[in-house]
Amino acid sequence: MRIDGKVVIVTGASGGIGLATARLLGSRGAKVVLAARNEEALRAAEAEIPGSLAVRSDLREAGDIRALVERTVEHFGRIDCLVNNAGQDFNAPVEEIDPDDYRSILELNLIGALEAMRAVIPHMRRQGEGAIVNVSSGTTKMILTGSAGYSSSKAALNHLSLVAREELAPDGIAVSVIYPYITATDLERNAIGADEHSMAGPPPGIPPADPPEKVAEAILNLIESGEAELSLVPRRG
Repeated sequence: MRIDGKVVIVTGASGGIGLATARLLGSRGAKVVLAARNEEALRAAEAEIPGSLAVRSDLREAGDIRALVERTVEHFGRIDCLVNNAGQDFNAPVEEIDPDDYRSILELNLIGALEAMRAVIPHMRRQGEGAIVNVSSGTTKMILTGSAGYSSSKAALNHLSLVAREELAPDGIAVSVIYPYITATDLERNAIGADEHSMAGPPPGIPPADPPEKVAEAILNLIESGEAELSLVPRRG
């Protein structure tokens, strides 16, 4: 899918990967809908990105997601692409995972992404094409202590995405998954269970964090290519 002129919803667009993606897509001619909870940051992004539309949305709330999609169609008349980027990290050993915290993570990282997909699919089907990029995590490709709550939510998103890809291919809708490496964003700082160790960055011998702009370029690549998966995790050895 060529991005120029396309209407793209980017969730988690108030900072980090989401904001970098919105900026890049806007610079390539897309009409970007910015979704996140931080209204002040959204308004700043809207003022910066020509032709964009900011819609405050909590992706844990199904009503907000439906309103986001309705506002997009009302304003632009269509939806061509969804970038499911909103998410939160969770740092805790398995035996210390609080079920309520875990449910909160699942509501955002998995159920919110599912609800957003469900909301845009009928519009894309009527149009005869569409693209959905779900932002997963490189932690799903690794076994990292303390990451089980977060990585398991993203691992579920992986499988959900790839099954949806098969189901929606006949409708001309391409569903893709990206696996970012450690990225220089506030994800760790805003994590449930964040501590000094979790915010210290990559351990010795591990490549430094990627800038969010690198992930944004990869997301654009997936939108345009329609490929199933793209991993930014460095190969070791």
